[in-house]
Amino acid sequence: MNNTFKILKKELIEVFRDKKSLSMMLIIPFLIPAIVIGMSALFNAETNKSIDTYNNIGFNYELSEEEKELAKEMNIKVNTIDSKKIKDEYDKGNIDLYITKDGNNYIINGNENETTSYASSLMNSYYTRYKEILQKKYLEKSNLNADNVINIITINENIKVKENFYSSYIINYAFLFIIMAITVSATYPATDATAGEKERGTLETLLTFPVRSKDIIIGKFLSISLSSIITGVLSLILADVSLGIAESKFKIYENTNLLLTPSQLLFAGLVIIMYSLLISGLCIAIASKSKNFKEAQSALTPITFISFFPGMIAFMMNIKISYVLAIIPFLNSSLIFREISDGNIEIMYILLMIISSIIFIALVLKLIISQYKSEKVLFNE
Repeated sequence: MNNTFKILKKELIEVFRDKKSLSMMLIIPFLIPAIVIGMSALFNAETNKSIDTYNNIGFNYELSEEEKELAKEMNIKVNTIDSKKIKDEYDKGNIDLYITKDGNNYIINGNENETTSYASSLMNSYYTRYKEILQKKYLEKSNLNADNVINIITINENIKVKENFYSSYIINYAFLFIIMAITVSATYPATDATAGEKERGTLETLLTFPVRSKDIIIGKFLSISLSSIITGVLSLILADVSLGIAESKFKIYENTNLLLTPSQLLFAGLVIIMYSLLISGLCIAIASKSKNFKEAQSALTPITFISFFPGMIAFMMNIKISYVLAIIPFLNSSLIFREISDGNIEIMYILLMIISSIIFIALVLKLIISQYKSEKVLFNE
């Protein structure tokens, strides 16, 4: 145990002395608030798009008095243009959409893009209301009660929204970025502590001391895990702060609560710790087999994507947690965090994740220890 702590102390000193390791551990988490607030600003801009950006509409006919009044009410900028010129005006970008009329047939014309989509929706609403005005007028001329005919049935919606799509999206993606930050912060020190030591020739010196391979591996594992946990916890705190800022700043999060409660933060922190331990062990196992620093970095590059994509796919496909999924590495952490952020703290799922993670970590450590007993691995033979 004393030897393990000596190795741990040595590795921690190297991590905190190395500027690159320190920057990965402490600077990367500060990118998360920028990502959270930046994505929120983008969502907010798209959702709350000003009508002035898509209400410039061309018509190839003269509007009736009812249409003019309705257009004014709906803030539609009316441009009456000759049929021969109207398409050219649209192609030049002078109007956002154009309407052509052939008898009682009205055609909404344009090319598929974001502005056209908004403008098309606006004009569909416009003509729905205009049709109701004409129907009401016709029925009144026929001495019929228009309300009894047009409103022969009434439709009301009673659909309860369980969650705001944007709030769910940003919280889950904030966690995925935390996962990525932990993975990135684990790869460099793991590479330096294994393949880096081989390349520098310091590993042979270390092995001359009366220290067991087990003590060396556990010491290295704990140091890399500790730096990963620091990254993860710092990322979680910064993510929660940035979610609070986004909630107060952007309209898309109205009537939602993005901030995690103390209990949610506690269990989310536990998920992060278990993930940090697992990813640190995997990074050491992969880097230990590499002959030099560059080879180890290449070998560890895919693990960043492997750690990120299961959670992203699970969120996009709305996969629900189960007892089986709670024991699958990488996937379980994202699914359990989503349950935690939704307020569903299921202890059994968390216990299964912890138990499975401990088993995987033990197997990984056993593999690494066996590698360190092999001269082929240690001395690149």
